Amino acid sequence: MKSSWIVAVACVLAAATAVAQDSPSAALAAKGQVLVAANGSRLGSVYRVVSDGSVQMIIDGKMITVPAATLSNSDGKLTTSLTKSEVLALH
Repeated sequence: MKSSWIVAVACVLAAATAVAQDSPSAALAAKGQVLVAANGSRLGSVYRVVSDGSVQMIIDGKMITVPAATLSNSDGKLTTSLTKSEVLALH
């Protein structure tokens, strides 16, 4: 009985670790943080961080969601691998 309890706890911890590793950008982005494009130009402030780690911004009056897979932290700045024109095309 005791060993099955230990196995169950180990499985839960392993699953939680895997989930945390699957969405590292969720920890990178924060509301109000400035998002920078691939070429270094400032895109604007993050309006909302979605549960999957993607960020939402309002640009030119349109809500745009930037995918989490494109986000990284470069030199302390939240950066997307997309250019500004690619981000604008996401709406």
